[in-house]
Amino acid sequence: MTQGRAPGAPGARDAARRALRGLVMAATVRIHRPDAGYALDEPGTFLGSGYFVAPSWVLTCAHVACGGEGGEVVVVYEPAPGRGMSAVSGHVAAALPEGAGSLPGNWPAPDLALVRLSEPVDHECVYLSERPAAYFGEGQVLYAGWTVVDGRLRMLDGTLTVQGTIGGWNADVQMRLGDNDLPYGVSGGPVIDPERGEVIGVLKSRSDHARGGTSTGLEQLRTLPVPAGELKSEPDDLYQAVVHAHDRYHRDRQRHPDARRHTWADVQGQLGARPGQTLSPDERVQLLGRLADLPPPASTRSLLDLLESLQDFEAPAPLPAPRGWRDGLGALYEYARDDGALYLVLDYAVHAMTADRPFLAPSTPAAEEALWAGVWQAAQRLGPGRRSALVERRMARMTARRPAPGPAAGPRGAPAGGPQGPAAGQSSVLVEIVRRGWEPDRCDWSVFVVRSDGEANRLKEVQRVPLADLPTHLSAPLKEAFRQCDTPGRPAVLQVATEHSLLALDVDEWRLGPEDERLGTQRPVVLRCSDRDQLTENGENPEYGENPEYGGNPEHGGNPEYGENSGYGAYSGHGASPGPGHGAYGEHGAYGEHGEGGGIGRSRGNDGGGVRPAAAPGGDHRLDIDEERRARWRWLHAHPVTAAVLDCDDGLRKPVPPVEELRGLSHGTVPVLCRFDAHGDEGDAEGLARLVRGGFGVALWRRGYGLPETVCGEFHRGTLDQIAGPAGAHRLPEAVRDLRHRLRSGRPETFWAHGIALLYDDPHQPLPGAGDLLEAP
Repeated sequence: MTQGRAPGAPGARDAARRALRGLVMAATVRIHRPDAGYALDEPGTFLGSGYFVAPSWVLTCAHVACGGEGGEVVVVYEPAPGRGMSAVSGHVAAALPEGAGSLPGNWPAPDLALVRLSEPVDHECVYLSERPAAYFGEGQVLYAGWTVVDGRLRMLDGTLTVQGTIGGWNADVQMRLGDNDLPYGVSGGPVIDPERGEVIGVLKSRSDHARGGTSTGLEQLRTLPVPAGELKSEPDDLYQAVVHAHDRYHRDRQRHPDARRHTWADVQGQLGARPGQTLSPDERVQLLGRLADLPPPASTRSLLDLLESLQDFEAPAPLPAPRGWRDGLGALYEYARDDGALYLVLDYAVHAMTADRPFLAPSTPAAEEALWAGVWQAAQRLGPGRRSALVERRMARMTARRPAPGPAAGPRGAPAGGPQGPAAGQSSVLVEIVRRGWEPDRCDWSVFVVRSDGEANRLKEVQRVPLADLPTHLSAPLKEAFRQCDTPGRPAVLQVATEHSLLALDVDEWRLGPEDERLGTQRPVVLRCSDRDQLTENGENPEYGENPEYGGNPEHGGNPEYGENSGYGAYSGHGASPGPGHGAYGEHGAYGEHGEGGGIGRSRGNDGGGVRPAAAPGGDHRLDIDEERRARWRWLHAHPVTAAVLDCDDGLRKPVPPVEELRGLSHGTVPVLCRFDAHGDEGDAEGLARLVRGGFGVALWRRGYGLPETVCGEFHRGTLDQIAGPAGAHRLPEAVRDLRHRLRSGRPETFWAHGIALLYDDPHQPLPGAGDLLEAP
């Protein structure tokens, strides 16, 4: 617990501890129900404790703040020692986790709430630690709060012993505290590191069976919702607004010429704190204040990329992922080496001052110059080589920087991905779900962040989860992955990879919280087939065996119902020579690179809009299926496409054609299944398997759900209208998301799309571990 501070004389440290206690108590408040009126000392309206974290902002527990009516509370505080208690009304601006108040039982972790005051008042604010992750040290912490003693409301403070943690994932981690009593009412109060002189958490609960309780770390504030639309000003993002206000407050207090009271930086200096073993407390608040004058990072992903680009920084990404400039700084000096810590911090500041901006405020140019002046002053402690490197880095990045969006940058909530399709050049989130063969009602799952360059980083994996409980188990890791990948106005694509028998999972209907949007309306959700290489040539997994319904032996021409010149292959071509194309995940080579020497011939019955497998020596007319799959993908993303309903004829169900017939369809075809029933015949899963084995990476279907038969015709027309057009398949993930959104908005013209699902499986992006040899368990 002593890392990052220098030892001091015992008497001086005792004085510093007393000063720290005074600062903590000055910022600690109590929360009352709104009917408190003038009875500020009435215990009957008392809900719990809290503390000021920024001007007009109070942090407390969600179960405390939401005890009021309609999110309204009264905050009671003491403006200065001896001035008596004052009250101001407030409103709960955010509570974590969202929607938990509607559930029975105790409020789940992280159990945090931010209360916004209804009017400005003069008050003290605590100093919030910028450390990257939960506090896991051993030793003692301080706490403060309000409680009822002999019928009167009294302030209480003391020490607690750190005894470990509770919880295993980032949103569940709490610190276990013991060796002191935590009476009713202290929930929501601050937890303080006495060695560094900074607040590290919020008291959450007290133990029923022993002394002590639990606290939640401040890093959980980073899980506040990320705005869905473009960030046009600082208040658009609640997290950024609060932490920037906090950092500017402490910077301004520190340099106020008439300040006579001890500041937090003063007390931290008396305690011997040395943030990152390289900055003094005063240098830290000045640097954080200058960073808070800048617009926030463009996105969490951009901040992570910035950290990864720093040459002398190697550390695991903290969870929850950093969102603000102060989070990145905390990660830096927490893990920096002693010999390079100052240069690393200054290099980070140079990257921040020259980063791409989500918006440009009138004060931004001056803020960048002020930050550079501070960096250059601190850089005098470095050698000449490193000073020159900072100057060169600043000039190079300023030259390469894109202009910031102006007022006409586009409407809020613009479609994710824009005209170039979803997530072009953007990271995406991948969920892999593997059914356990010997426990078919259970599965193993992993969550990955897939970088724009294709690199996949696993965030979490869990085994033996009931399939029915997947939304609950995946909620926290998916939220974390989205925070790392989403950019303003462009929610990241969610890829769900599973075996063909589980492609009916309605992931787009999942909600990650009781009041959250469905995933399918929140962002593009696409499906990928993870067992396509294990499927037989006829499309079925070998465990299913042969099914005579689908028409015999390929040696005898497949199913005669479809015939040699099946109507499914009809497609109006747009040029005989395909050009280069690219999908939503990056550019791929030209379709024509294989040439006719590679075995690709013309499709009979069309004028070049697609291809069929050409005859090969020895009578085998089938190309390598993987190459055919890639060829189809490239064609679909470089040319107009059309839809072909394969399992329905004028409202009558019919089987999906065998693989050999499917491979004869033009490359511009997107197969559509109208009669797919997730809970129906086994043949429905086999039909999907045929599409996958037939080389189709893009397909559309709807889950049955017992819809009336009259919807069938509207589904046919709707899919044709949505898929056909001059653009390629790259627009389909966003088009399906838009359909789902309009459906949930009650637009009758989209009711046909209920249960719609999209297979969008880029063969140029192998799944993590694809091709690895598997061993029997």
